[in-house]
Amino acid sequence: MCKPDAARFLAPSMRLLLVEDDSILGLGLRAFLQTDGHVVDWCQRVSQARLLRAEPFDALLVDWQLPDGSGVEWVRSLRRGGDTTPVIVLTARDLLSDRVHGLDAGADDYLVKPFDPEELCARLRAVQRRTAGAPDSRLQFGDVSLDLGARCAYLCGMRIDLTAREWALTEALALRAGRLVAKTDLEALVLGLDGEVASNALEVHVSGVRKKLGRSFIETVRGMGYRVGA
Repeated sequence: MCKPDAARFLAPSMRLLLVEDDSILGLGLRAFLQTDGHVVDWCQRVSQARLLRAEPFDALLVDWQLPDGSGVEWVRSLRRGGDTTPVIVLTARDLLSDRVHGLDAGADDYLVKPFDPEELCARLRAVQRRTAGAPDSRLQFGDVSLDLGARCAYLCGMRIDLTAREWALTEALALRAGRLVAKTDLEALVLGLDGEVASNALEVHVSGVRKKLGRSFIETVRGMGYRVGA
C-alpha cells in the first residue's frame, strides 16, 4: 500500500517534454522529475522540439532563449496551430513585461530561474488537476477511486498497491476519462521514448491493473485502444 511520505515516488504522473539548452540544468531537472515519477523527454533546441511534437505529451517545459530561436515564440506558434498542451516557461527573464509577454504568447505558467524543482513539480500537479477537471485531485470511477495528489488507488474504500507502471497506466487513462486512447499513444505516455521494448509490455500492465481494480475498470476497444469511464 502507498504511504503518504513516499507517495511522490510511486509512478510516472505525466509525460513531459523538457526543452532546455543548458546541459547541467537539463540533466538535473530531468533526473529530479523522473525521481518525482514523471516520464521526461529532453531536447535542447526548438528544431528538436518540433520533431517531437508528434508524440503525446501532457505538458511542455520550455526555456525562453534557445540556440536556434525563441521558446516563447515556438509556444505562440503552437497556440496559433490549435495546440492546447499545457506549457510552463522556464527562464531567467524576471521583468513584469517578460512575464506578460510569455503568458500572452500562450504559456499556462511562468517560472523564473533559479527555482526550486519542488515548486516546478507543484506547478505541474496544478496543471494536471486543471487538465483533468479535478481541482480536488480525486477521481471516481464506480467502485474505484483515484487520488492524483497522493497517487493512490482505492477499490471499495480499500487502498490498493499498484506498481509504478500500473499507476502510470491507470493515471494516463483516468486523466483522459471517456476518451479512447490508442495503444501507441498509451505506450508513449507510460513508457516514454526510452521505455520498455517488449511487444506485450502494455498488455502486461493492463492485465495487472485489472486484477487489482477489476476487469471492467479498463475497457479494451479491439484494434483501437483502451479507455476508462466510458
